[in-house]
Amino acid sequence: MNRLKAEQALKQFLLEDIGDRDVSSVLFDRTDTGEAIVRMKESGVVAGLECYKWGYRLLDESVQVELLKQDGERVEAGEAIVKITGPVAALLAGERVLLNLVQRMSAVATLTADCVAALGSGHTRIVDTRKTTPGLRMFEKYAVRAGGGFNHRIGLYDAVMLKDNHIAAAGSITEAVKKVRGSLGHMTMIEVEVETEQQLKEAIDARPDTIMFDNQTPETIKRWVQLVPETIRTEASGGIDLNQLANYRDTGVDVISIGALTHSVSNLDISMNLSISPKEVLA
Repeated sequence: MNRLKAEQALKQFLLEDIGDRDVSSVLFDRTDTGEAIVRMKESGVVAGLECYKWGYRLLDESVQVELLKQDGERVEAGEAIVKITGPVAALLAGERVLLNLVQRMSAVATLTADCVAALGSGHTRIVDTRKTTPGLRMFEKYAVRAGGGFNHRIGLYDAVMLKDNHIAAAGSITEAVKKVRGSLGHMTMIEVEVETEQQLKEAIDARPDTIMFDNQTPETIKRWVQLVPETIRTEASGGIDLNQLANYRDTGVDVISIGALTHSVSNLDISMNLSISPKEVLA
């Protein structure tokens, strides 16, 4: 994950919550210090723990963050994942934002890891989609990688995907591929979505980098994969979830994209508990 981009985003997240100041912090003196333990309340694969270091550095450089687990590690309920020490006001100011983010990222990583295990393939990759939470794409796509998956295109700018509406506007798959190939550099990948065998044959002749089989059964995918030259990657997408993945294990498809990795997860339950250091008593 790009630290500069992450810190820029974290700054905006913290400003949204804190505003001009945390009015509850009037309870504490600047000298009040404490220790906070971030702990899993349910088991799962953790992701985004580095955000604790970056986030608290933005709030107060004196805060010390110790990561007790590593991203991508499966952690049981009750286990501690991060220890934070420093000024109490700073610890509490960052608590909610960082919990929200790590809970979300860990949920994405957990579902991704479960999907990879359910598929159980040494060939086919599990990848995400652009169905991410606005403002959180970088974090959620990183979480997919932490869970053992891979990223599809990051946005509209780094690869071409010709879907039904693009093809309709261009007039055909052949014409759509021809137009984008003539307008873009050789480093830009081109993917074509197909829904019928006739479209598949046209797409093969157009020679894109990837052909995506949209909403097809495992049986159809297995048959279509045999028609595609090895120089063209294959992708299956549409309505595939955790419970169905085992059915796609032996299809031979290169990639399975799953929107649910980022659009349908429920945050993992993670908490932060604070203990305040006793003040020194002067003689």
